[in-house]
Amino acid sequence: MWIQREILLRARQRGCHVVTGEVVNSLPELGQFQIGLCHVFIQHTSASLSLNENADPDVRVDLESALNELAPEHSSYITHTLEGSDDMPAHIKASLMGSSVTMPISRGRLVLGHWQGIYLCEHRDDGGERKLMITLHGPGEAENR
Repeated sequence: MWIQREILLRARQRGCHVVTGEVVNSLPELGQFQIGLCHVFIQHTSASLSLNENADPDVRVDLESALNELAPEHSSYITHTLEGSDDMPAHIKASLMGSSVTMPISRGRLVLGHWQGIYLCEHRDDGGERKLMITLHGPGEAENR
């Protein structure tokens, strides 16, 4: 069985944000899967997805700080500046972090570690709403029997 859905995440400020609940809440069919995979893809080049700690917000702050050290604004090597000083660093960060995450499904739930959550990493000061394409795949209910 295959299910695919596009969801829209509200605009967020620059930084790393746990969006696990929004993803799961958009998938009422998740409970039909005894085993499978959930693939989440972000349809943008200046934001990214990651799996990381979902409890201590300091982790998200530290990750944003580290990314800003790796790809600072106003660097001498940056030539792509038409969309603002935060745009090219956002593309670099998105390339480093990645555009998708894939998680196993077991007994109708995403299989995440106790402290893991899905992050939306917003790399622009004003990135706007972000689209995610979510694909579920696994045996259909008849195949589970």
